[in-house]
Amino acid sequence: MNIHEYQGKSILQNFGVTVQRGYVAHSPEGAVEVAKKLKEETNTPVFVVKAQIHAGGRGKGTVTETGSRGVVIAKDLDAVKEKSAAILGGHLVTLQTKAEGKLVSKVFIAEDMYYPGASEPKEYYMSVLLDRASGKNVIVYSPDGGMNIEDVAHNTPERIFKETIDPLTGVNDFQCRRIGFNLGLEGQGFKEIQKFVKALYAAYVGCDAAMFEINPVLKTSDDRIVAVDAKVTLDGNGLIRHKDYLEMRDTSEEDPIEVEASNADLNYVKLDGNVGCMVNGAGLAMATMDIIKLSGGDPANFLDVGGTADAKRVETAFRIILKDPSVKAILVNIFGGIVRCDRVAQGIVDAYKNIGDINVPLIVRLQGTNAEEAKKLIDSSGLAVHSAITLQEAADKVKAVLS
Repeated sequence: MNIHEYQGKSILQNFGVTVQRGYVAHSPEGAVEVAKKLKEETNTPVFVVKAQIHAGGRGKGTVTETGSRGVVIAKDLDAVKEKSAAILGGHLVTLQTKAEGKLVSKVFIAEDMYYPGASEPKEYYMSVLLDRASGKNVIVYSPDGGMNIEDVAHNTPERIFKETIDPLTGVNDFQCRRIGFNLGLEGQGFKEIQKFVKALYAAYVGCDAAMFEINPVLKTSDDRIVAVDAKVTLDGNGLIRHKDYLEMRDTSEEDPIEVEASNADLNYVKLDGNVGCMVNGAGLAMATMDIIKLSGGDPANFLDVGGTADAKRVETAFRIILKDPSVKAILVNIFGGIVRCDRVAQGIVDAYKNIGDINVPLIVRLQGTNAEEAKKLIDSSGLAVHSAITLQEAADKVKAVLS
């Protein structure tokens, strides 16, 4: 589950990570009010107005309606109101959004961290994520922060460092020191980065995150280490332990069809193909998508109805798949283990009749308990449904209806 910058910072702060302080606002007037509060607390000389959307590259992005950047500086309260108005309600286009951009409904008014002092501020990059090759968490970091890390990795890969963390011991002191050395820190900054790394890793493990990306991690002019940005993705499977995090979900940032599927307890992911998939089980879904590719089509979605593929769930799944206008055929691939195939078949027949407007070819492959009875039900229903027993037979029928 993706969350906004201000939400990610609140989680980090709860684990002792030093973050850039600020408040969220939903209107220009609200932005002025929180800016006043922030001024009283921090005495910040200027304010940073940040669009809150689930996408990176906001600072280089552009609001279509006004031409404003997604992250701007406001020198006083009047500027806070003016610049917030230029962002709120507009569509911010970045390298990580679609061409139409994302609607901005909230802004984060933050303190300025680039104040003058004994030394120049310096930006670094740091992220924490799972390295699936080693089965361990890894801290990825670079002395070149504040820019596209992909460009750094491409042009100067030697500037990207990794620290693999043993899950039994957690991040060790020597690893924190090595991170400080590789970032070129010394003195108080060197000490502060060690505290920062330990707190950041504790937050990553403690909140069951899938990824943290802090860009930039800033060494201020007085040698503080601060998370100026925070891109946080939470592991949905871990939310059962963090019910309060569920309140951070912003469904307006998600695909509305995926939200509908989630509310119906269906696992659905929109893809870019032309063949809808309905299966029971994630492994079977992957195999089904392979079959579709081999038959000359492209999967239009990943949809797992789970182990209780009854008539109601099947009908809901059909309705969700059919909301995608790019779907030219639907392949239903169900393995009847706990669920009997004949019951699933009856559910498909009932759903087909209830919906009444399935105007794309439907290929149904049911295998497992009572598969033969299920095929007879489908074949005798009188509906325009192509039944199959084997995967190859299903693939051939998908190919036939697409050609």
